[in-house]
Order: sequence, then structure tokens, then C-alpha cells
Amino acid sequence: MRYVLALDQGTTSSRAILFDELGRPSGVAQREFPQHFPSPGRVEHDPNDILDSQLAVMRQMLAAAPGEIAALGITNQRETTILWDRRTGKAVSPAIVWQDRRTAGRLRALRTPDLDATVRAKTGLVLDPYFSASKLQWLLENVPGAMDDARAGRLAFGTVDSWLIYHLTGGKVHATDVTNASRTLLYNIHSQRWDDDLLDLFAIPANVLPEVLPSSGRFGMTTDGLPITGVAGDQHAALFGQGCHRPGQAKNTYGTGCFMLMNTGAPVASRHGLLTTPAWALSDGDSTRVTFALEGSIFTAGAVVQWLRDQLGFIGRASEVEELAGSVADSDGVMLVPAFAGLGAPDWDPEARGAILGLTRGSGKAHIARAALDAIAFQVGDVLEAMTSDSGMPLAALRVDGGAAANNLLLQIQADILGVPVERPVVLETTAYGAASLAALGVGLLGSLDEMTSHWQLDRRFEPRIGADERASLKTRWRQAKERSKGWADASTGD
Repeated sequence: MRYVLALDQGTTSSRAILFDELGRPSGVAQREFPQHFPSPGRVEHDPNDILDSQLAVMRQMLAAAPGEIAALGITNQRETTILWDRRTGKAVSPAIVWQDRRTAGRLRALRTPDLDATVRAKTGLVLDPYFSASKLQWLLENVPGAMDDARAGRLAFGTVDSWLIYHLTGGKVHATDVTNASRTLLYNIHSQRWDDDLLDLFAIPANVLPEVLPSSGRFGMTTDGLPITGVAGDQHAALFGQGCHRPGQAKNTYGTGCFMLMNTGAPVASRHGLLTTPAWALSDGDSTRVTFALEGSIFTAGAVVQWLRDQLGFIGRASEVEELAGSVADSDGVMLVPAFAGLGAPDWDPEARGAILGLTRGSGKAHIARAALDAIAFQVGDVLEAMTSDSGMPLAALRVDGGAAANNLLLQIQADILGVPVERPVVLETTAYGAASLAALGVGLLGSLDEMTSHWQLDRRFEPRIGADERASLKTRWRQAKERSKGWADASTGD
């Protein structure tokens, strides 16, 4: 039996998961690393913590592998921005994490209707600090000597996948894949190349950029001879790993944030603030075939449960939220809007902030915990409504994954809010499995997408239990609460 090793580099931890030829996990190692919050709205990682934690779990799995490892796949937190010295391989600053909002004011001042339309047409994205371009611009302007070094070709920029590839190959390969490139605000998703006009807009020297390759194929060899043959941003990898290979199929990943992607085949322009994004790119003979998706990104999902645990002390472990929230029949009118880092799709309000409404003397920890789970489901519901409207593709069922997908109460609430069944697979490691599958295709271990799809197995299906009138009433109340959270932050502190 041959195996594929997937590196799953996330926002709070690095993991390595070994998959056999039938897509079954055969071993997993995980290591958390520190989060840094130097000031309100700023979120950073030490790039060495990312690298060291990922290498440690990779070596652990290499040592434990029961057979030959045929290939390595990488999936990663997207948009997080790293700048390093090509000569030494050392980062020149902390990584600016996707959640970071330090450039919100700058982008707000830059925006015009014409520029918004141009950026969306080229990239499928919106001018938001979530993406990499303004983060990279900030680094080049604020790290002493960085702009001069960048123009001279001494610095390299990359999202986390590029940082890992560079070091895994001993500094020989500076590359990314189409999905990660598409999250930078610098990549034209239609021409499939870095866009000169966008580079000029953000004053980014082109020679800091990585080479863009298909998601499945040869990226290089690690220093110990393991081929890297699959790379994709975490949400794209999860869509692929969920077997959503046909237009109209969708998945939602419950992680630190919450991310829904729908396979649309061809690019679909959104009228509701959703993103048009390459889902993956596969080599097809001498050409590359790109499959597109619509995406809705929710900034705070599992993080609200961590907040209940770490800041409020309501629970000792994240898994305890299901029991606490399930101890009451409902939230008793309490609404929690977890806009700790602003609101993502379809609202895109970086100045929104968290709010709890509807509290009475009878409100307790359980009601707030229940409202937290409701909030995750409501945000997903907002995205799905926009997605089906934009695509014209009604959803038959939503496939789910991520850590919180183990929470049965959350998934039942989700089915109730969506009004469609929610399907949880046997293997919840769909992000890592997507990266492993891309790697397996790249090395010939998988022969086709159909072969991969046959490996997907259903664990449990959650059917809606409430009627349309109750669903509509709950969603109306949620939207009222959400409106009250918008624009709360002082706009003058955004940059």
C-alpha cells in the first residue's frame, strides 16, 4: 500500500495527515503555535513558528508511515502574507494574518465605484484588507529597506504555501498554485497571470512574486526526495476533498472562520458581494483547465466558541459548547453577532464589531452559547441565499467539514436555518484529503475524479425540522441584530 502525506497548515495549528490509496486517514500529527495580537485589529504569526510546527509534524508522520509515501500535498491558510530574504530564507517581519484589518482605512480611501468594478472584473474579489495585496504593500512600506530590497530582487513574497515550498525544497522553488494566487488581489483569474495594473495600484515589484502553477502537478522535490505534487488553499482543497466536482455542489467548512464554496464550473459574477474564485486548476495535456466557484467567507465561526472558552470562561474545552447550548431549548431571544474582525460576505463591513442583543435578567451562559451556535448558522444561511441567487443553482444538500462539523446541535441548527439537508462525511479531514487527492492525481496514484468521488462516504444527514414561517422569522431577527453591529468601529483607526 502506498500513501500520500498532506500538510495542512492552518491559522492556529499545523497538521500532517497520512492517507492511503482509498482516501482513508492512516495517521495524524498536530501542533499548535502562538497567535499574536499587537494592537486592536492586528493579527500576526511568526513565520518560523509556522515552519517549525509544520516540519515537526511532517517528520513525525514520515517516521510513522507504514509504507511508501508516493507524494506530498500542501493546503494552507490563505491570504496570510509573508515576506522573506531570498539569500537567507529568513522572514523580514512577522506574517500578517488573513484576519488582520490594519489596511482597512487605506483601502476605504482608495475605493471608487470604477476601481471596485475593475478589481472585481479582474480578480473576482473586492477591495478588502482580508486579501494579500494591501498587507504586502504595508510590509514593503514599513519594514526598513524592504522596498529597495524588493526592487533589487532580494526579497520574496508568498502566501503560506509558498513559504513552505521554498523551505521544503531548500530554497530552490518559489511557487504557488492558482487558488492561492487568486487570493492576493494581484492575479487576473481570466488571463491566469499576475496583473500589471494591479501591481502598479499597490506598488508591488513583480520580481517578489512566485511562479503560478496548476493545483495538481510537479512543484518540486523536498530535500529528502519527496515530490510535492498538489497544492491548494484550504477552502479550495476542502471543496475538492468533499467530492464537489459538479456545478451546483457546495460545501461549508467550519474552522476559525466559516467558508462556503459552490462549484459553478465557469466563472459567475456575484451581485451580492460573494467572491468569484478558481476552485482548482488541473493539467489537461498541454493546457490547464480551471474550475471556478463562488465563495462566501465568514470571518468568525469557530473563533466565537474559542471566545466563549478563553475570554468568558463559559466552557473548559471547545467541545463542551454543544452540551451547554443544548441545555436550553433555544436562545430565548438572545442574538450574538460575532463581528470581532468585521463582517465578511455578503456584507463586507470591516468596521462592524461584535454585539449581544436581547439580554434579560433571565439570560444565562447557556442562552449566549446557544446564540453563538445560531450566529454561525445564520451567517452561513446569508451566504447560501446569496450564492443560490447569483448562480441560479438551487442547492440539494450542503456538505460540511471542519472541527465544528462534529457538533450535532450546530448541524441541526444549520439544516433548520438553511431549509436543506446537511451532510457530514465519515472522513472529516476533507481539507487535507483534498490536498492529498490533488497530490495523488499529480503523481498518477489516482486515475480520475470519478475514482476519487467513489471514496466519499456519508456519516450522517441532518434534515430541516422547522417550517418556512419560523425560519423566516428567525432570519429577520438575525438581520436586525446584524444591522446594529455595522459601522461600529471608529473609521479613523482603520489604517
